[in-house]
Parts: sequence; C-alpha cells; structure tokens
Amino acid sequence: MQMIDTQTLPEAPTLALPPIVVGDTPIDPAEIAGEMQYHGADSPESAQLAAARALVIRELLRQEAAMTLGRDVAMDEQDAITTLLDQALSTPEPDDATCKRYFQAHRDRFCTPPRYRVRHVLLPAAPDDQAARDEMKTLGESLLTELFEHPERFDEFAQRYSACPSREAGGALGELAPGQTVKELDDALKHLPEGLHDRPLASRYGWHLVQIDQKIEGEALPLEAVINRVRHTLREQATRRALRHYLLALAETIGVTGVTLDDEAGGALMQ
Repeated sequence: MQMIDTQTLPEAPTLALPPIVVGDTPIDPAEIAGEMQYHGADSPESAQLAAARALVIRELLRQEAAMTLGRDVAMDEQDAITTLLDQALSTPEPDDATCKRYFQAHRDRFCTPPRYRVRHVLLPAAPDDQAARDEMKTLGESLLTELFEHPERFDEFAQRYSACPSREAGGALGELAPGQTVKELDDALKHLPEGLHDRPLASRYGWHLVQIDQKIEGEALPLEAVINRVRHTLREQATRRALRHYLLALAETIGVTGVTLDDEAGGALMQ
C-alpha cells in the first residue's frame, strides 16, 4: 500500500465508529488510528472511515487466504494475499478493437505534454518567516507595477533581486514541461495565460514574478504510439472491477459488521 502524506489527524477515540468485526475477528480501534495516516481525505471522519475499510479488506483477504490456501498466513500475509488474488481474479486481455474504441473516446488523454517558455524572479522568503514573506510580497507587487509600465526591465530585476540561478539569464527557465519546476509554480503554469502574471505567486521558496513568453500545447499522439498505455489502462480498470466484486462477495460470505464497503471497494488495495 502506498503511503500518502497527510496532515496530522485526531486519534480514533475522538471520532465515532461502531465496533467493527470481520467474521469473528474484531478490528482494533487503535489499529484504525494508526492506519489513518495512509489515507488522504477532506476530513478526519473520512480518513477514519477509509482506514477502517482498508483494514476490513485486509482482514477479509487474510481470512480467505488462510481458508483457501489451507495454512496460517500470519507470517507471510502479503505473499499469501497476492497468491490468493492471482488465483481468484481473472481479467481478459483487451483486444485491439476495445483499445481503439477507448482511445477514440479519450483522445485528450494521449497527447504530448504541454511546454512553457518561462521567466521568473524569485524573491526569497522561508515558509516559516512571515515577516520576510510579507516584505517580499510587497516588494513583488511594487516590481510588478513597474514591469507593467516598463516590461523591458524584467532582465534587470531578475539580475538584481532574484535568488534563483536563472538570474544570470534574465530569469529565463528555458522550455519547461509539467513536473520540471517547483510544484506551486508548476500547478500555476497550467492555468496562466501568456504574458506577465499580475500577482506574485507563492511557493515554499518565497514569491515568484512570472512571465510566460510562450505556451506550446500538447500534440495528439497516434494510437500506435500509446497502445501499451491504452492496454494498461483497460487492464487496470478491469482489475478494479473484478476486485470490487470479489471483495463485496467476500464481505457477504464471511460477514462484516460495523462498516460497509463503498462502491470502490479495493481502491486502497490497488494503490
């Protein structure tokens, strides 16, 4: 299971969940509290519910593996569960016609990434230094006012004020693809139009004055270039569906009280 960073969440006892039992095995509330850190959610209650469901799924599979494989799986639980799922789940390989239909219905997903020609001025301020951040934001707003009147001064301001090594090139970052710069700036580039952005952009490093000189949209790729991606996507979708039905059937057979599995049962397991 992939660990997902989240904010610190309250301990389970402060949240209300009824006792949860899988077959004859209760799920320890303390174990649910420990599991919550792996489940990003918009509220502590949602994170707790996701954690409880994940533990229910794990216990369902553990019990089924112990019964089906005819041995105690406590010491090699993950290997036993993997073996169980390999035996229980069967998904057909998507054929060429299915791949072509999916590709034609989702052409926008199969393009080269967009690229951006960007210049910036980084006004440095540590994330925990509020006084410095306020000072640098005020400076950034002042510099932007000047840049809108005299855009030719961008190189000068980059050389004078920027804390990024790109200052030696007038703030030029070159041609960027998604994922090639700090996340806060990377996210903003997807939505900003060409030209000088009218507000400083915050990041963990300070404030950025951003000039997008050119946006180069992604180009559609032919099916032949992405056929393996299409097959992988279809296989994953089929596996999720099969896993969901399998887990819901196990819950019905073994018995689960205190919580129900949602419509995406097994989603956490697929991570």
